[in-house]
Parts: sequence; C-alpha cells; structure tokens
Amino acid sequence: MIPLQRQPLPEELTARLLARGERLPEYRGGARELWRDSRTIRRDLSGHLVAMAAGLSRCMYCGDSEGTSIDHFQPIAVAPHRAFDWLNHLWACAYCNSNQKRDLYPVDRQGRALLLDPTADEPADHLDLVLVTGAYRPRTAKGRETIRIFGLDRPVLERGRAQAYVRCRSMLRDLAHLAEQREYAEAAAVTHALAVQPFADVLYEMLRLRTAPRAALVFGAETVAGLETLMGPRFASKRGPIRSR
Repeated sequence: MIPLQRQPLPEELTARLLARGERLPEYRGGARELWRDSRTIRRDLSGHLVAMAAGLSRCMYCGDSEGTSIDHFQPIAVAPHRAFDWLNHLWACAYCNSNQKRDLYPVDRQGRALLLDPTADEPADHLDLVLVTGAYRPRTAKGRETIRIFGLDRPVLERGRAQAYVRCRSMLRDLAHLAEQREYAEAAAVTHALAVQPFADVLYEMLRLRTAPRAALVFGAETVAGLETLMGPRFASKRGPIRSR
C-alpha cells in the first residue's frame, strides 16, 4: 500500500454527489439502493479514482489486482450518510472489496478507524515491508488490522512482492546504466514501466530506504543509482503516483 493523493472533483460532479446525498433520508430503498441506482455517478467517480490509483488501475489496497469497483472505506452498512462522500471512496479489486473487507470497519475505543486509508494515511508509519520476503509486519494496531482485514499476508501477495523486488532491482540497474549513457528515451520507457507495474509498494519502500546508511550494501550501488535517477527531475512526469517523503 502506498500513499495516494486525492484530487478535488469537478464542481459539477461534486454538486451531483451533494444532491444525491440530500435524497438519502427520503429514499425508500435506503442508501445502498440509492447508490446502486446512481450508475452515472458511479461511472464518473470511477474515472477519477482510476486516475488516482497506482499502476494501471491497481487496487488501492493490495496493489496487485486490477481495480474493478468503488469501495466505501467506511461501509454503507456502518455509515449510510457517507454513501456519496468523495472522501469515502476508494478504488478496489473484487477480492479485497467483496472477499476480504466487505462491511468490516474496526475502530478503537475512541471510535477511530483501525484501517489505513491510503489517501489520508502514510502506510509506512503503520506497516513495515520486508522486501526480500514480501511480507508486511505491523508497526501499529492500525497496521495490524489493515493486514488482517485486507489479507495483505496472503501467500500469493507475499510471493508477488518478493518477485517485484527482484524485478525492480534489475530495472533500476538498467535505468542507471541508460541514464549514464544518456539514452534518455529508453530510460524514460523503463521509468514508466517501473511506475505502472503491480506492487507499487515495493518500489515505494525502496525509494524510502535509498538514503539509509546501508542502502548501497543492501540494494547494490547500481540499484541506488537507479533510484536516484528515478527521482531526478528529468523523469518526474513518468513516475505517476510513485513518490517518497
């Protein structure tokens, strides 16, 4: 999971969301039925969420599968009044949404969410990613519940992240070499490929750790050079949502 920047919606779509929300108290079928009946709104919201998502329309939770639908971060069953709240909408794959999260929404004793919202939280504050194994380790209660609810410890995801780490290291070494040789067109293509691949959390974690004292020893000097090249101004437009704090 990586942090994602939520963009403001066009005024026209915001107005339609507000109007739908105002209908909630009087709608006989309830919030869930009104949401299902709002096909045009759901279509338009999907386009904005896809634009925010990492990679090629990847799920904002697992980062592996293609996103297929809008998830209500705070479920309609828990907070029907937020059914049309833009700040409550995320892009999710069918597995994370329907098989894992469903209507689950754990909270602490103060009623605060114990799930990570990638548009509001910094996941690295709550989760450690072990790059070699692809496993997540919780740093906080919110991190622990996020792993549990979304099944981020599924073996298929851990294997996928571990392989993404191998792939990233190889591509970053290529990027460093191409930049050194001033083959900028091909370097830009590699940069774009890095940005749209699944498991953006792996590359994000590598970027976070690139300035650590042992980074060159752990990743290799060429890989670190590739990370620095990736973050340079020349390839900023190719990075998509990938950035590091």
